[in-house]
Amino acid sequence: MRKPLLSLVAVLGLAACATQPMMAPPPPPPSGPVAAAISPNIAAALSDPSRPAADMVRDENRHPGAVLTFAGVRPGAKVADLIPGGGYFTRILAKSVGPRGVVYAYVPDELTKLAKREPAVNAIARDPAYSNVKVILNTLPNFSAPEKLDLVFTAQNYHDMHDKFMGPADLSVVNRQIFKALKPGGVFLVIDHSAEAGSGLRDTETLHRIDSAVVRSEVTAAGFVFEGESRVLKDPGDTRKVNVFDPSIRGKTDQFVYKFRKPATAR
Repeated sequence: MRKPLLSLVAVLGLAACATQPMMAPPPPPPSGPVAAAISPNIAAALSDPSRPAADMVRDENRHPGAVLTFAGVRPGAKVADLIPGGGYFTRILAKSVGPRGVVYAYVPDELTKLAKREPAVNAIARDPAYSNVKVILNTLPNFSAPEKLDLVFTAQNYHDMHDKFMGPADLSVVNRQIFKALKPGGVFLVIDHSAEAGSGLRDTETLHRIDSAVVRSEVTAAGFVFEGESRVLKDPGDTRKVNVFDPSIRGKTDQFVYKFRKPATAR
């Protein structure tokens, strides 16, 4: 089972973040269950007093510090939070990139129509504490941002893009749009619930899971290079046969964290 990170202070002696590039050079994928250290800007974001207490409780299972450190988030980065839901990661990203950075919370129109209410992330964008959050409402296949991005981030949503309520979307189009939106060298980070190996798209509608091999194949087909996997959300206690909302497994699913990079030579 996953264990919570015990320390956020191991790297506080690093050089000032203002002199660092927007996205860090690729670190080697963690080989153990958790990353060794959390970037200082992300550690500060996690402890920010404007975060809801309910979000902080979820940190134990979601390991946002290790995940965003693996993604290479730096102050000043331009980030898209694709399908932000209630904004759990949106808030952390906003504080991690700081006032020089921007977080574009991209909410597909398909979801807004289904929910029949304004996106929850709108409340975050209206909060002065998160003035660098901008909400984008558009269809999923039209994914784009007002400026080139350092990171496109999506958590537990990739499988949804294949489901009927999303169209289903043509992922070859969506992934090409994400590729186009990123700067050369930019990162696409995908987190999702693992389905059984070899199951393909069988469980996206029923169990809300996806075969990680499908994600890797679809994303790299758009021109991305697979850079590595963090194992921080791996959980061998999950059989991958149960709906992710089942009380017996909710919050404890086996998840993959895949990091893809747009080649530096691409445009």
